[in-house]
Amino acid sequence: MTVQTPIETSLETATESPTPEGPRRQIVQAPDAGTAPALPSLSPSRAADFKTCPLLYRFRTIDRLPEQPTADQVRGTLVHAVLERLFDLPAIERTPPAATALVEPQWRRLVEEQPDLAALAEETGEAEFFDQAEQLLAGYFAVEDPRRLEPAERESLIETTVDGELVIRGYVDRLDVAPGGELRVVDYKSGGAPREAFEARALFQLKFYALVLWRLRGTVPRVLRLLYLKDAEICDYTPDPDELVRFERTLVALWRAIDRATAERDFRPRPSRLCGWCAHQALCPAFGGTPPPFPEAPPPPAAEPVVSPDE
Repeated sequence: MTVQTPIETSLETATESPTPEGPRRQIVQAPDAGTAPALPSLSPSRAADFKTCPLLYRFRTIDRLPEQPTADQVRGTLVHAVLERLFDLPAIERTPPAATALVEPQWRRLVEEQPDLAALAEETGEAEFFDQAEQLLAGYFAVEDPRRLEPAERESLIETTVDGELVIRGYVDRLDVAPGGELRVVDYKSGGAPREAFEARALFQLKFYALVLWRLRGTVPRVLRLLYLKDAEICDYTPDPDELVRFERTLVALWRAIDRATAERDFRPRPSRLCGWCAHQALCPAFGGTPPPFPEAPPPPAAEPVVSPDE
């Protein structure tokens, strides 16, 4: 049995309610972000790519090589969409049948936005694809009761500037705010990759969000929560200011390393067990491949993909 602390109880009964359409895709940024000169930017996904393998960063961010999403990634995106829309409903109606009823309409919306996704469901078999999505939703209801929650924000783009030289930004799956102002950052994890290979990356992502929110609001999030839907498990982490100061220095140093690698056109592979999930082995020197010629004029940073590679 899970015993809730006072902060947990406070967050579970947070009273900041969404608008009738839900506070989706909000942009929360520093007050002077609109007037500041253009600065380089970094997202948690791209930062994690460089930490994992500099050549992977190059392939995704500079070469922008296409990657075919997997059925697991697309299913995860679908479940994220359902959980986002679930909180549009009145609290009493946020039940497992209501979530199941959202699966097909949200799938139609995703396919309208990106028609190629339909083929992935067909390869798996649509009935099985939707059944597995419903199993992930069952995992969500096993660890949380959405009838007791009123998230302050969902799928919010947050950004700020660190060290006066780098914009850091990313999308937060859900932000809960207790009546006393305590923050809980929630991230849904539904991918089928082994969790032990990706948990460090997931915590890196949440610390990234915690730093942005701290710099924006002056409050260190009380809880960083990973919800593993497949296993119906919760992983909570509590950051502290000293840790986030060190993390900020790490991000600035990481960006300087990226900037240096770009100037020198030197992005080296870093083989690891994660190579088994890489879509670009055929172009990687570690596997006997040859990268494409380095672009003469590297493009500006790309938007985050509709389907995240680490969904």
